[in-house]
Amino acid sequence: MIENIEWLGHDSFRITGSMVVYIDPWHLSKGASPADLVLVTHDHYDHLSKADIDLVRTASTVVVGPAEVTSRLKGVNTRTLAPGESVTVAGATITALPAYNTDKFRDKAAGAVFHPREDGKLGFVLELDGRRIYHAGDTDIIPEMAGMDVDVALLPVSGTYVMTWQEAVMACDMLTAGTVIPMHYDAIVGSLRDAQRFAEGCRLPVEILPSTAP
Repeated sequence: MIENIEWLGHDSFRITGSMVVYIDPWHLSKGASPADLVLVTHDHYDHLSKADIDLVRTASTVVVGPAEVTSRLKGVNTRTLAPGESVTVAGATITALPAYNTDKFRDKAAGAVFHPREDGKLGFVLELDGRRIYHAGDTDIIPEMAGMDVDVALLPVSGTYVMTWQEAVMACDMLTAGTVIPMHYDAIVGSLRDAQRFAEGCRLPVEILPSTAP
């Protein structure tokens, strides 16, 4: 179920099959495999890294993201998505889903969250080689997760800017996945223990991947 899915640390993944797909590439090593497709969830520096995109981008690479991402990638072959929209690129179908905070505040008194819904930041469902892979992006547990049915779900577990491991467990009561892979820990915020606690509490099968980041 998770073959050819590599966790590159934080929210970053490489999926290798009939094409090479990166999601939120960040802190890649020189010599990383060229990308056919790059998905970027939002414009924060640890998700939108032009230097890392350029490291794997070729003349034919397509970068898919929300407007706040694609507007900053001048001279790059991009596709812009809003929540609910889909695009097909060379046989891969990408559907954009919302990703936002409900109770993770940068200014609680002002009601300002780190990832506002109105920004249009994204999660993605990638359909490639007969698998459906959900990358939740930087999000809390949200109603849009209800009823989702995928082969693999990539969910944040660290808290602070995204849902906690306890909230990720609750999210897995709302969706169906053959395997869940925790992410968004052990860099900036969160630790391996968050992933382990999530695995212990989750009703779905969980795989904690080793990071292949340098």
